[in-house]
Amino acid sequence: MTACKSDKEKYDKLVEFGQAYTDAWNSKQPEKMASFYAKDGTLTVNNGTPAVGRQQLAQTAQSYMEAFPDMELTMDSLTVENGTYRYYWTFKGTNTGPSGTGNKVDFSGFEEWTINDKGLVQKSVGTYDAEDYQRQLNGNQKNL
Repeated sequence: MTACKSDKEKYDKLVEFGQAYTDAWNSKQPEKMASFYAKDGTLTVNNGTPAVGRQQLAQTAQSYMEAFPDMELTMDSLTVENGTYRYYWTFKGTNTGPSGTGNKVDFSGFEEWTINDKGLVQKSVGTYDAEDYQRQLNGNQKNL
């Protein structure tokens, strides 16, 4: 019984972590988002060039925050399977930042997290449908 309670407590703490991470994105303060990562943590999105370290992580967050001033990130769920954590999210916003298209986007994806012994994200691998995102950014309706 104790192991189950312990696992549930760990999961509940991770859900709290995920919600706080979501809140950090929505704060429009990129350094808050970066603080959820280890000092040398990494974020790679759709097999792109990784952001390494909190400064680059903050710059990545800032680029989204500037491009979508009304952005809203929602945590859809958080799963743990065989020591792998998946943070599922939905991103909504209007691209009214510098050189923006003025178009709205609404897309979902997930980050696969490796958590270090201090409870911070050491490595995050993010995935979303880039074609759907680009289609929306260009003003075309979502596929129904």
